[in-house]
Amino acid sequence: MINVDETVILQEVSTRDGLQNEQRLLSVAQRIEVVNAIADAGLRRIQIGAFVNPRVVPQMAGSDLVLQGLEPKKAGVFYTVLILNNKGLEMALSLNVEHIEIYVSASETHSFKNSRIGVRKALVNANKMIRRATQAGIGVTGGIMCAFGCFFEGPISQDKICEMVADFVGAGATEIGLADTTGMAKPKDVRTLVERLRTNTPVEMIGLHLHDTYGYGLRNLGAGIESGVRKFDSSLAGIGGCPFIPGAKGNIATDQAVNLIEQLGFRTCIELERLRIAESILRGYLSSGVAINHSPGRSK
Repeated sequence: MINVDETVILQEVSTRDGLQNEQRLLSVAQRIEVVNAIADAGLRRIQIGAFVNPRVVPQMAGSDLVLQGLEPKKAGVFYTVLILNNKGLEMALSLNVEHIEIYVSASETHSFKNSRIGVRKALVNANKMIRRATQAGIGVTGGIMCAFGCFFEGPISQDKICEMVADFVGAGATEIGLADTTGMAKPKDVRTLVERLRTNTPVEMIGLHLHDTYGYGLRNLGAGIESGVRKFDSSLAGIGGCPFIPGAKGNIATDQAVNLIEQLGFRTCIELERLRIAESILRGYLSSGVAINHSPGRSK
């Protein structure tokens, strides 16, 4: 047995955040194959899709069928789903989803572009869903987009982030996700915010979703580890981003994250050769899928 503190968990998000930002559609069967290949590589936490309006986000159409197609689940693999509203929550409840993710932007401008409502109303709606989900026994990540700055508004007050986190924890969120949606964060920003949150929130609850827009992604991951964070989102080939922020493209690539984490002396339990097989499968499908001619919807 290894010490929990020596293990860093990577949640693979290419099959949600990644695909959502691609201009090609993958079938349900193709997405199931990619998810299974990711699990075969040793990733034990995979964001398999989002329960959203398929007319708005066609890349996520059939996410419920993807989840059902993964039965029986691989032992030890934890599947998560992003939801935006009560309709998505209803689907999650009906399918006995283990864990959902609900994100709210800290930026008023980004919030309106992303969900057509302001931050306060989005937070109220999210907290209602969190309470209902946790009462039903579903784990919930209460996530904050633009947690480290906004392309439109500039720096975001850390006081505001701390207040939003407190709201999520009060509503019963089992995890907190901090998303560097714009890629504006630098290592000192990660350290400062995590240290502030640790005074009232167990660091075990905190996860980071980092973008590599300006080349700081891996350095920010390292800063997160130094601050005690042990859960990060990553994506095969670094695909993903935010369609509402110009140039904000690219999650941390999973293979690069694995290399850095293990160089720092931590465990991921991920096999790089099998990971490259999963990436090859995904790349192949993205190069041959059906192209769409409009930008995808919501992202973190």
